[in-house]
Amino acid sequence: MKGLKEGATALEYDLDDAYFGAINGSEVSRGNVHVSLSIRKTNGFFELLFHTEGTVIVPCDRCLDDMEQPLAADNRLTVKLGAEYNEDDDWVIIDENEGILDLSWFIYEFIALAIPIQHVHEPGKCNAAMIEALEEHSAARSSDADDQQSIDPRWEALSKLRAKSEE
Repeated sequence: MKGLKEGATALEYDLDDAYFGAINGSEVSRGNVHVSLSIRKTNGFFELLFHTEGTVIVPCDRCLDDMEQPLAADNRLTVKLGAEYNEDDDWVIIDENEGILDLSWFIYEFIALAIPIQHVHEPGKCNAAMIEALEEHSAARSSDADDQQSIDPRWEALSKLRAKSEE
């Protein structure tokens, strides 16, 4: 970072399974992601603008099979030179004597944060055997006989307490 000239610098990264394997993060272990990075240096500060686009492989929340999850994100990070390394929200201070910042973990975090909370296959694309097993054990498919079973006494006691508190 320290060796960059005033003004803007553009960098491009193509990340594949080797990158995700080397980073060893728990959220994503495979994918193909393109990162465009623009670095603007002014008066000892560096503004880093990341544009991330591609697909990652994550487990489907419904059937647990791997699925491709498209993602796109824009992130910003501000870096300045200082006495020692420190991270605080969107600010990173790097040692002015070294002037080096490893961006690999920051990029990984930006990718992980761009993944939607829920990721499921398109309708009809889930593992059919898993969906069948899920439906067999689902409360929605319970038989009428199951519905007529008595309520767990602990829940019944809680219902009584709730009814009393509403009076």
